[in-house]
Amino acid sequence: MKKLSLLIFVVAACAAPKEIKTIGTIERVDPALDAILSPEAKIEIIAEGYTWSEGPVWVAAQNMLLFSDVPENIVYKWTEEKGAEVYLTPSGFTGTETNSREKGSNGLLLNEKGQLVLCQHGDRRLSVMNADLASPKSEFTTIADKYDGKRFNSPNDAARGKNGSYYLTDPPYGLSEAMMDDPAKEIPFQGVYEIKPNGQVRMLVDSISRPNGIALSPDNKYMYVANSDRSVAKWYRYELGDSGVVAGQVFYNTLGPDGQGDAGDGLKVDSNGVLFASGGGGVLIISPEGKLLGKISLPNPCSNTALSPDEKTLYVTNDMYVLRIKMRE
Repeated sequence: MKKLSLLIFVVAACAAPKEIKTIGTIERVDPALDAILSPEAKIEIIAEGYTWSEGPVWVAAQNMLLFSDVPENIVYKWTEEKGAEVYLTPSGFTGTETNSREKGSNGLLLNEKGQLVLCQHGDRRLSVMNADLASPKSEFTTIADKYDGKRFNSPNDAARGKNGSYYLTDPPYGLSEAMMDDPAKEIPFQGVYEIKPNGQVRMLVDSISRPNGIALSPDNKYMYVANSDRSVAKWYRYELGDSGVVAGQVFYNTLGPDGQGDAGDGLKVDSNGVLFASGGGGVLIISPEGKLLGKISLPNPCSNTALSPDEKTLYVTNDMYVLRIKMRE
């Protein structure tokens, strides 16, 4: 009986659910948030210990989350069964020597074939991984690395349109510590570009001081771009047409009386047009009309978000953490 009791105890101990740590708070600004984010939702830490986590994307075919640790030049994968583990390295710089301050991959997404597409700071390009998602290799084909014959600064984030084009932001964060004054900087502005399926690169916007997060509305009529400059803490919405940008306006801003705000970083748009816009203070949840519905407030800077295919789960890269919010059942 003693041996049997001991066995039962050991099995029960092994089967005990792992304690999940939580962080932050949810601020509910508008009742409409209840249809998006349940009042019972918690902000769970599912992985931690990174230098700067970024660019999450959910890969349904492998039931895994991929995300970048930009300074460390690594893409990690997270699964419910195994947690986080190294997936791909090098991820953003494949040479032998660089003075890049953030040399790894940043934004990640999937193309129409289900291949991994990476914004690569160190190699200063948008590229696709030449390997199956189940057997990753640091072998890449360049999608685009220049505009008008000049090298990109450091592609940061990208979105893919229904027309097959990629929409790309190109701030200076992956250059050397000199950034804007880096002699390797070839383009005098920080651009937002369209990369067409034939590889042609068209500049769409050259007036944003630090273009960062980018996403498209569900009908692809609008392009949203976040500015990560705290003195210009604004999110912009641009109407797209065959000729490029038809019109643009400030969609939302957090500028305070001191002239500083919650600088925007990565963002995602769900199938209803709701924005999940990350930044210094967490994730803003904004209606398609530009109304703040709520905020996921976090103690550390928040870089980007990813939605599960059913849009019931939100994944957040939050400095040294990766978070999960089960928004509703």
